[in-house]
Amino acid sequence: MQRALALVYPDQCILCPEPVEASGGLCSACWRDMPFIRGLVCEACGTSLPGEEDRADVFCDDCMTIARPWNTGRAALSYRGMARRLILALKHGDRPDLASPAAEWLERAGGPVLRPDTLLVPVPIHWSRMLSRRYNQSAELCRALSRRTGIACCPSALIRTRRTPVQDGLGVDERFTNLLGAVHPHPRRGDLLRDRDVCLIDDVMTSGATLSVSSQACLDAGARRVSVLVLARVEKAP
Repeated sequence: MQRALALVYPDQCILCPEPVEASGGLCSACWRDMPFIRGLVCEACGTSLPGEEDRADVFCDDCMTIARPWNTGRAALSYRGMARRLILALKHGDRPDLASPAAEWLERAGGPVLRPDTLLVPVPIHWSRMLSRRYNQSAELCRALSRRTGIACCPSALIRTRRTPVQDGLGVDERFTNLLGAVHPHPRRGDLLRDRDVCLIDDVMTSGATLSVSSQACLDAGARRVSVLVLARVEKAP
């Protein structure tokens, strides 16, 4: 029966109609065009850097000039082309199913920040945006990564208490000002962060403002150490 169904309804690529061998995969063309981050990366945000891969503790220009309250960061993709298409589908296209294949890429990129005793925590969204989207894409990534790795997660450890204007089009300083006081530990679940190593999960990092206020909220709740892991990093043109 399964073979017959596969002949009639073959598995398709998660981003196009091309058939694939297994559900939840990319076809060869989409895989080729997916901008995975490889090689030498910034220790704080995961953006790709020129140089030899075996160098350690190197930082991009942004992370050398902007104080990061977290310790280490990694990103799976560069936010352009096929990656941008995937994330917009996950975020606004009612495609929470994309979180499962994305979790594989997060696991691969997150080696330095994914330890068994880490607590995975998603960047929260305001309840009003949850109503319109039906889900928090960062929480879906967090749950999928937890299922894949066996690392504990707490999707509600942080809350967003204020709906902030959309960040698109804002400068770096405006983005940070826009988010001041917007994220806090959950009044009943924030204690789970105390004395824990926390890895924050988000879909995209641009300036790092959202991750900064979320990291600070974790530290305010007593977290020992905070790392960040994002599906995609907005990178500067070379």
